[in-house]
Amino acid sequence: MRVAVVQFAPKIGRVQENLETAGTLCAQLTPRSVDLVCLPEMIFTGYVFPDAQSITPHLEEPGTGSTSRFCAELAKRLHCHVTAGYPERLPPDEAKALSPREHDGKEVQPVGANGAVLYGPDGQLVGTYRKTNLYMTDMTWAVPGPGFVTFTLPPPLGTVTLAICMDLNPVPSAEWNLDSGPYELAAHCIATKSNLLVLLNAWLDSGDEEDSDEDWGTMNYWAARLRPLWDKALLDGHGSHSRDMHTEPGEETIVVVCNRFGEENGITFAGSSSLYSMRRHSGKPRLLAAMGRREEGVAIWTVPGR
Repeated sequence: MRVAVVQFAPKIGRVQENLETAGTLCAQLTPRSVDLVCLPEMIFTGYVFPDAQSITPHLEEPGTGSTSRFCAELAKRLHCHVTAGYPERLPPDEAKALSPREHDGKEVQPVGANGAVLYGPDGQLVGTYRKTNLYMTDMTWAVPGPGFVTFTLPPPLGTVTLAICMDLNPVPSAEWNLDSGPYELAAHCIATKSNLLVLLNAWLDSGDEEDSDEDWGTMNYWAARLRPLWDKALLDGHGSHSRDMHTEPGEETIVVVCNRFGEENGITFAGSSSLYSMRRHSGKPRLLAAMGRREEGVAIWTVPGR
């Protein structure tokens, strides 16, 4: 299995410029050279919008917006699957049915969803996803999705779960600890027997070891939040042990984390896109490859035996 991860620093609100940057980076990819191309969360619009009013002009229709068109054209040119994050405009009937909610002491009227699209080698839309666990930035404008999604794709991709950034963490207000979780996304991957988990992120830099090429604090955190996929004392996300989960030693999930870097409105992102092998009961995750925290480019990763 060959995965291409696109990592760069988009400029907030400058959609056309960001599309051109991604197009230039992806120009190096040749037809049938990869099986999957990944681009990060809200990669063409930027991420740190302060409120619903500021992001509204950049909301996109699924299937027809700028992100969808880019992914469709790239997928058809390369004869592969392509996925990317984008801010989805809510259909009028859904938007009309939503009541305002309170966030940070203010009344908020949701206008969109933090979404992702997945396109196939024929340039057709395979499916969409909405971020389930919202970050505080999303709370100013987005509705949460109904739950994680898994796709059955042709070999070598197989059973693929698609998630976005904060989905690694529990639903806000839930208490979490290293031993008992909850580990909702990992539990979903185990329940669906996902052999590939793709995370499209706009994850913040940890601030640790700022001179290091990679953000190891962030990369270690990503692996820790998927602990049931590799821990010897496997938990199911709710504190139950592996005997209740019908998993076998040796079962493996490949994890692709596609993250952005750069700064927006005083926020710094971590880059450090990573590829992991997580094998049940192995006792530790295995980092197969990673990009630098400020590295712009396309990494092409080949997963052995897949």
